[in-house]
Amino acid sequence: MQLGVIGCGYVGLVTAACLAEFGHTVTCVDKDLARVDALRAGQVPIYEPGLAELVVENAGAGRLRFTTRMEDAVAGSAAVFIAVGTPSRPEDGLADMSYVYSAAREIARALRSFTVVINKSTVPIGSGDEVEKIIREANPVADFAVASNPEFLREGNAIADFREPDRVIIGADDARARDVMADIYRPLGIDSSRLLFMGRRTAEITKYAANAFLVTKISFINEFADLCEKTGANVEDVARGIGLDSRIGPKFLNVGPGYGGSCFPKDTSALLRSAEAMGAPLSIVGASVDANEGRKLRMAQKIADAAGGSLQGRTVAVLGLAFKANTDDMRGAPSLAIVEALVRAGARVKAFDPAAMEQARPLLPQIEYCADAYGCAQGADILAIITEWPEFRALDLARLKGLMESPVIVDLRNLLNPDAVRRAGFAYSSIGRP
Repeated sequence: MQLGVIGCGYVGLVTAACLAEFGHTVTCVDKDLARVDALRAGQVPIYEPGLAELVVENAGAGRLRFTTRMEDAVAGSAAVFIAVGTPSRPEDGLADMSYVYSAAREIARALRSFTVVINKSTVPIGSGDEVEKIIREANPVADFAVASNPEFLREGNAIADFREPDRVIIGADDARARDVMADIYRPLGIDSSRLLFMGRRTAEITKYAANAFLVTKISFINEFADLCEKTGANVEDVARGIGLDSRIGPKFLNVGPGYGGSCFPKDTSALLRSAEAMGAPLSIVGASVDANEGRKLRMAQKIADAAGGSLQGRTVAVLGLAFKANTDDMRGAPSLAIVEALVRAGARVKAFDPAAMEQARPLLPQIEYCADAYGCAQGADILAIITEWPEFRALDLARLKGLMESPVIVDLRNLLNPDAVRRAGFAYSSIGRP
């Protein structure tokens, strides 16, 4: 099939590359000429394992093309995915839909035959209705249908998530659109129980509901970690004990400094504001969001407590800045609030991240950036692990101890073995473990 993807950002690029791998011919359009030129040259501006190879391979095979011309992506395509940003509006926390609606107007002008216009971006409830209205007003004679096909991609694991999805959700109220969407995803070979067709608004709510549930699960286990610390219990055993219950499941029960990223913060904000405006406030989701915001500051206090209560004049080595491992994404990263709190408390902060330092520099210009974990630890009074990069599990503890001014580790991801760290001569603090 011939398909178009609007937006060469994270979701758009992953979607385009994976659809091309299915065998479809995909044209990906973006207004950023520099980005398009880089992609044509095989340079992928996003850190995501396996994505660069996938882009280069499919571009070389002629199945994936990049352009700045909307007509090239729309005219002749059976379906066009809108995968542009929907950031939070600073004035009210609602999703900024200007990019989506602008794309819809441009698509309308380029439509030539029946085309399914698909909202791939995470959009508020009812956005599909508005996209349909915009296209109809801009091109009254266009033959099209609007569908919702929300993404469920985990950064750092997006390629596998697209290839082997738990489910594919398609919100479409038009029979022709459902047929086209079924053809697009037929190469996946998934059974009908995981290819879920539903109403468009239902699909939009389902995306928000999934993210809201995961947010609640993260905040839930983090609060129980605090209780475990007060009682001497072990939150990891608690997580295993409840996660083996098939009604609960083990995923998203890993404790840490709170969630971040490009999706959870903005999506929960938009959901809460929208639900309130519709007269159906979501108090459980709101409480989970509030708990997450407070958690970041508690993590900074935990580091201060490990220093004896004061960080004034102390050097803190921070390992990990990205909001999670295997990505360079700093959007909503817990490290931002934690590091800023450390600096306000009088600490000198040094930092190392395997992938995210270039993205972090303009956001945290007041700290020192180091070439590796050991350079970061040099002369530090405290070492704090904020992001769960696998390489931090294999730190040479003896070498660290020799480099640091005082041997204190605060492990906000529970990466290290407490007994091994203490045997190496460190004072050690982790999350929810005695």
